[in-house]
Amino acid sequence: MVFSSILFLFRFLPIAFVAYYLTPSRFKNLTLLIASLVFYSWGEIRYFPIMVSVILVNYIAGLLIEKWREKQGLRRTVLIVSVIFSVGFLAFFKYSNFLISNLNALAGTAIPYLEVTKNLPLGISFYTFQILTYTIDVYLQKINAERNIINFGTFVVLFPQLIAGPIVKFADIHKELHERKICPSNIQDGITLFILGLGSKVLLANSIGALWTKIGEVGFDNISTPLAWIGITAFTLQIYFDFSGYSLMAIGMGRALGFHFPQNFNYPYISRSITEFWRRWHMTLSGWFREYLYFPLGGSRVGTARQYFNLFVVWAATGLWHGASWNFVLWGLYFFVLISFERLFLKPILDKHRLFSHVYLILAVVLGWVLFAITDMNQMGVFFKNLFVFRGGDDWMFYLRNYAVVLVLGIIMSTPWLKNFSIRHKALTRWLETPFLLLIFFLSVAYLVDSTYNPFLYFRF
Repeated sequence: MVFSSILFLFRFLPIAFVAYYLTPSRFKNLTLLIASLVFYSWGEIRYFPIMVSVILVNYIAGLLIEKWREKQGLRRTVLIVSVIFSVGFLAFFKYSNFLISNLNALAGTAIPYLEVTKNLPLGISFYTFQILTYTIDVYLQKINAERNIINFGTFVVLFPQLIAGPIVKFADIHKELHERKICPSNIQDGITLFILGLGSKVLLANSIGALWTKIGEVGFDNISTPLAWIGITAFTLQIYFDFSGYSLMAIGMGRALGFHFPQNFNYPYISRSITEFWRRWHMTLSGWFREYLYFPLGGSRVGTARQYFNLFVVWAATGLWHGASWNFVLWGLYFFVLISFERLFLKPILDKHRLFSHVYLILAVVLGWVLFAITDMNQMGVFFKNLFVFRGGDDWMFYLRNYAVVLVLGIIMSTPWLKNFSIRHKALTRWLETPFLLLIFFLSVAYLVDSTYNPFLYFRF
């Protein structure tokens, strides 16, 4: 089973970090590898052999690809085998029952679902894409193959970002895998980022997400139009603080270990176009698709028709990556349509009209989250109808009274307001920083102790 609570992190982290700091430098990666495998196995022990096999196959593949550098056919064969092996597990566990469901619907068959695939191996979508960056980059001779299997295994299962990103390329941290600096300033920065991420998840995402959960319990058939808009606004904020919060926690833990993971979010809701939004939202995923799918397909260096075909493939794949359900495919293709419109005629309008561009972006993203959040197509239709066919009622007043403060706080914190304030008032910030972080930490722990299980949304991907 997946970890029963985020509190598991608080039981695991002190032991892992103390062991890591006490270990001599030459053995730190071994300590990290063992700790990461324990962390992974605690969540899904039955999938431990899959993780080990993926590490071994891709480690050997990297060595063979580099050894046969002058033998193109052999190199390509090894790459294909390693990619099929890694992606094969992802496809089997994530999409088998989806394919069976669609086949049964189309052909009228009654093929039973595979019980073994009902629960995804933890983080398989993330670590599969991460490990592909290694084998592909070795094949393209962008990096050298890693000869130390301890270092390579550490890269694959590094526990801070193993289960929900950010997606870290081997090229991003290969130098730090061999030699990294662990100093008080990095540890302090790491703790700061971790606490800010924890607060984002626990105090904002969980609190705001409770509103969306309650609206779902009431039933979309029974809510007014104002409440429908309030509800999807809540989900819009919840998913941002949930995922960006985990990313900050992972980046912070990595920093405290001596690694510099790439930024994953950059205030996406202040964007002025969908194109810009995806440069700011889940930046490591969009960067992965750009570098390892869009560019190999030809990117923008081909004819116009082929460019839009390439975009179609990328966004269909982006939707499927998020989940084996048609709503995710629609969600991906929805962004394909919007980005295509921006390329065709919208960009000059958005560049010229600042207010319009912000309103357009927020409305487009909020409607996109409807496609993402509701997997049942009938219920999705009901919700869209409630959004655009006015349905009266005063139910929204009750929820707004109870959640207005946290919604306003979420809106403010989704902008760079706090960051800009700290830059403008550096002296005050230095004085307030420690009490502020301690307050966030203790409030978060108190909330966790008193709350029920509330996992990160992206754990299921």
